Amino acid sequence: MIKIQINARFQIIRIHPIGILTHSLIFKLPHCFNVPIFAFYQNQKIICKSMKLLSKFMIAGSVTLFLSACHQNKSNTMNHTISPGDTAGAFSEKFADLQLLTYKIPGFDNLTLQEKKLAYYLYQAALSGRDILYDQKYKYGLTIRRTIEGIYDSYKGDRTTPQWKEFMIYAKRVWFSNGNHHHYGQEKIIPAFTNEDFKDFLTQSDAAKLPLDGKNVDEFDAFMQPILFDKNVGFKTVVLDKNVDVIKESANNFYEGLTQKEVEDYYKSKMDPKDSTPVMYGLNSKLTKENGQVVEKTWKVGGMYDKAISQIVFWLQKAVSVAENEKQKDALEKLIKFYQTGDLKDFDAYNIAWIKDVDSKVDATNGFIEVYGDALGMRGSYESVISIRDMEATKVIAAIGSQAQWFEDHSPIMPEHKKKNVKGISAKVITVCVESGDAAPYTPIGINLPNSNWIRQKYGSKSVSLGNIVEAYDQANATAPDIDEFYYDQETKDRQRKYGALAGELHTDMHEVIGHASGQLNPGVGTPEHTLKTYNNTLEEARADLVGLYYIIDPKLVEMGVMPSVEVGKASYDKYIMNGMMLQLNRLDPGKNVEEAHMRNRQIIAHWVFEKGQKENVISKLSKDGKTYFKINDYNKLRELFGQLLKEIQRIKSEGDYSAASALVENFGVKADQELLKEVKDRYKKLNIAPYKGFIQAKLVPVMNGNEITDVKVEYPTDFVKQMMEYGKEYSFLPNIN
Repeated sequence: MIKIQINARFQIIRIHPIGILTHSLIFKLPHCFNVPIFAFYQNQKIICKSMKLLSKFMIAGSVTLFLSACHQNKSNTMNHTISPGDTAGAFSEKFADLQLLTYKIPGFDNLTLQEKKLAYYLYQAALSGRDILYDQKYKYGLTIRRTIEGIYDSYKGDRTTPQWKEFMIYAKRVWFSNGNHHHYGQEKIIPAFTNEDFKDFLTQSDAAKLPLDGKNVDEFDAFMQPILFDKNVGFKTVVLDKNVDVIKESANNFYEGLTQKEVEDYYKSKMDPKDSTPVMYGLNSKLTKENGQVVEKTWKVGGMYDKAISQIVFWLQKAVSVAENEKQKDALEKLIKFYQTGDLKDFDAYNIAWIKDVDSKVDATNGFIEVYGDALGMRGSYESVISIRDMEATKVIAAIGSQAQWFEDHSPIMPEHKKKNVKGISAKVITVCVESGDAAPYTPIGINLPNSNWIRQKYGSKSVSLGNIVEAYDQANATAPDIDEFYYDQETKDRQRKYGALAGELHTDMHEVIGHASGQLNPGVGTPEHTLKTYNNTLEEARADLVGLYYIIDPKLVEMGVMPSVEVGKASYDKYIMNGMMLQLNRLDPGKNVEEAHMRNRQIIAHWVFEKGQKENVISKLSKDGKTYFKINDYNKLRELFGQLLKEIQRIKSEGDYSAASALVENFGVKADQELLKEVKDRYKKLNIAPYKGFIQAKLVPVMNGNEITDVKVEYPTDFVKQMMEYGKEYSFLPNIN
């Protein structure tokens, strides 16, 4: 008998057979148990984890549990299943290549009233900037969205026709992508309804609800036709083809009337290579040409996007009034100042203050943050994520962060590229309350900020795993049939089912917590967005992925107690190679090559190690029953190859080696195997699995007593169209064209 006592309320008194992990146990404690517990047997110890990791670790045999009285009139009968209403990942609907899910916010009801108010004010600030991303992605993005909203709201025609069905699919695709360019592939979404159908939609709708901007309906129709239907007009929001002018060819609204050379020359003249604390030039502005002069239109109060940003500031000021502590208050006040001045030094000051706030339970990212929407990787897309800390689950990711220096010291990169003193990495698991802008409906599962290299090196960073989002994805993927379809043998399939979810979560944690925080630039080398240009985003993601891959098979993670065995690492390798070599091709249209930065990153890594390992047959390409498979034969050799590639990519970044960056990306990351692409799409089509998933957002609703908030409740909408229409009415602040 093995016995462990947990807070005098809960004890495990028998586990058998010892040491074998075969199946998961999912249970819910009675309401009075305030610390959900999960235990697994490892190295003759009982290791306790929070409910967050229930579906990740496996317990063999039977578990006998004895629960003492709860001092309340509650039943202590344990429920071994979680009802669908209690879980995340509930399916809402599927259309085109998209599937919508829902997520839950466990723990919100346990917040204090002050914390609930803070979350609500930050929630309102997040959604107030929603218009900005539509405009950033395309100059006519808001016009398109408001046209859709006007037609949906007032169309008097028949709403049962095939044409209306296609209109609704188009509308939902635009809402999902925050514009008429695919959220991942970047290409223009062409409606399946006809030009004539569109004119009918307009003429049978209330003109007062359309964004006509002084035009009559016929004029507006003529104006919109090429914007919606012509593939030669604004075809791609981000173009990364090295053979073209990526500024002129990209359809985003970050630049106007400029060439790539003019943009690069403008910022080259501003930069001081001796500046050890450079701002992120161009992060919060549109660059245009007026009267022959290059002009920056800054996004700030009183500047471009004034009305939306002023609304953000309004809610942030309310958040300041209920801040949890002085550090959080200081960070919020600095964020407000940045929005008011538009000065990027103020943005750096905010990021430093935000890093220092490690104690607050409610937190927010808000601003112009990720730069993937700009071909030159300079301008930040608006996004916001509001969250509460998951105290129990944070213990695992925090354990990884606490060993950051060990990981850096043992990295295969060159000694001169290692940080001698890794600054504080604050790592935690968060429960998302709402996402907005570039974080929704398609969401990240991990975040590491800030992006400024010098701030990371001097002050550290915050790294988070979006716990309830990850859980929702895991729940949705639990019964997906792609494991049987794409993995070669039963051993690999079984390992993927047993450890795949944990492998994915741990790799994300290592990517965000250790990967993005690792390495340093050589003295005097410019920032990577300027030295590596269009290749920087891809190689930064590859670098972080490789750090995760190199360590996820290391016994160190077993010793730390964050995974039960190196089999988790093998599952991660299996999944990564299959994804990089094959599975992600399902996201491409036939004839297309790879352009999105994360897809290029995964293809570079998988194709490079496949090629370099051919002599020793590290990975086999196999065919069975007319289907292609990739099978790893030597996991340790594969780890060595991951380490070699990590060393080279860090060298490229540290030295600013543009030629090597170009060769690596163009040779391994761009060209798609069209024959394999067709095969993958055919196989996925039979499985009826959507390539992309996103979320309907939870809704925070204040309970009012006059003008005073007395409580905040959470609602979980399931109607995507209704939510998008509500957002359009409640958070629409900018002009149609900016």
